[in-house]
Amino acid sequence: MGKKDKRKNKGKGAEKTAAKTDKKLSQKQKKRLAASGEDDIEEIVAQIELEEKKRQEVIETVVSPPSRRSSFTLTAHPDKEELILFGGEYFNGQKTFLYNDLYIYNIPRNEWVRVKAPGGPPPRCSHQTVAVSTDRGQLWVFGGEYASPTESQFYHYRDLWMFHLSTRKWEKIGASGGPSSRSGHRMVCVKKQLIVFGGFHDNVRDYKYFNDVYAFNLENYTWKRLEPAGTPPAPRSGFVMVALPDGKVLISGGFSKEKIKREVDKGVIHTDTFLLVPEKNDVSGLKWKWVAVKQLGAYISPRCGMALAMAPGNRAYAFGGVWDVEESEEDLAGTFYNDLYILDLDKILWRKVTLSGKKKASEEQRRRRKEKSELSSEAENADYDNVLNKMEICELQDNRTEKVPAEPSSSTAVISDDGIFKMTVGPVTSTLSSQQNAESSSGAQQAFTPSPRMNCGLAVKHGLLYLYGGLVEEGNKQFTLSDFYSLDLHKLDEWKTLIQNDLTSQEWLASSSSSDDNEENSGSDSNSESGGEQSEMEVQ
Repeated sequence: MGKKDKRKNKGKGAEKTAAKTDKKLSQKQKKRLAASGEDDIEEIVAQIELEEKKRQEVIETVVSPPSRRSSFTLTAHPDKEELILFGGEYFNGQKTFLYNDLYIYNIPRNEWVRVKAPGGPPPRCSHQTVAVSTDRGQLWVFGGEYASPTESQFYHYRDLWMFHLSTRKWEKIGASGGPSSRSGHRMVCVKKQLIVFGGFHDNVRDYKYFNDVYAFNLENYTWKRLEPAGTPPAPRSGFVMVALPDGKVLISGGFSKEKIKREVDKGVIHTDTFLLVPEKNDVSGLKWKWVAVKQLGAYISPRCGMALAMAPGNRAYAFGGVWDVEESEEDLAGTFYNDLYILDLDKILWRKVTLSGKKKASEEQRRRRKEKSELSSEAENADYDNVLNKMEICELQDNRTEKVPAEPSSSTAVISDDGIFKMTVGPVTSTLSSQQNAESSSGAQQAFTPSPRMNCGLAVKHGLLYLYGGLVEEGNKQFTLSDFYSLDLHKLDEWKTLIQNDLTSQEWLASSSSSDDNEENSGSDSNSESGGEQSEMEVQ
């Protein structure tokens, strides 16, 4: 009996020592914060949640579009023609702003409504949301992170919230046994369960990446940690995760850091793909196994922060991302992408999407059809067939002589320059299909695509793919976006701009004497609309 107790208590001394160390570090941190006039972040979060509970009524206001942000969630309403945007962050070079505002975009009216509802969650970014049809619509929110304005403190959430879309009320779910506090994780819905995988936790002193799996039962509101058989993926965050039609879950890519030596880390971009497969004949929903699979179809270059959205017809669409290269122990150089991929969920097959572009010769074609019609009426007693043959020959010659712009090779770096800054864009490796070649030869112009970015919002509703905001970096500057686009997934011709990408109003207040920084600061006054919302959400 004594030996059993010794085995049970083995390692308790190390745990106590670690706890004492954390307590001392926490006390030192509080002293430093008190000296700088900044409150402890746990107290800040608790105070925000307390203030949210005091709200008594639901206030819905038609407003201008949301301010600049990244690492938010954009979710399609399960039943209505609406998109739901929640949370996110914005950094202006000196301060970080976190949001807990909830916007509903009415698609038919092209209208944004800000919803202030009682008892909402504190501000956060890098969280996850899932919408289900239960009780006329529910939005589930898990985890995420909060940072103090100076980014000297970070707080990671492990809370679970549910927003009733019909009644516009928040509910905090008090179920125990869930995942530890984290952000950068992913969450999907599989057979009345929310499946949570991965993420990371960073408390300034240290960090940890996760590869654990949890399931939340949407019927009895309980958490269970899953213990899948097989070799799991390495711990990671910022990956792609999607539920397949047969109940499996696909996980691909992502990012993590590993320690090289004391106080020296190395970033790792993961390129592997795994399936989380439910065991056959299991009715509990708790027995799973890991299966490593090869990425099939189009080659996707290594990256993280790629947005993904489910679509009808067992498809998913993915956009953007970033590949970071460490130039030194402190500096990173990122290559940002704006390519679009489609994932066939039945075959687990990736294909790169090449937009066909709009026909620039449509007006000319209408003129020619009109001329043919006029000739038809005038040539009743003439050799009309001969006239038509000559016109068709001319059109064919025109089509054959028109040149199609060549696409860059896989080793070509493309430079994007919008007059504000330049960035290196990832190489384009796609090949036009025969149908698209035919469209190009008949006068299709190059299709417009949103600029490169990471951590944007992506959602599909009624055959349209919507993209909002995100983040791109150039040197030491960070540009947060607030543009908005849609793409018809039936036509796949060109992105439609709903809100213009206006970088002239990007505020950047980094303390620097360089002329470049001064030029960026010159546009800060024009950002009054978004700046007003930011100051409202900033925690004092």
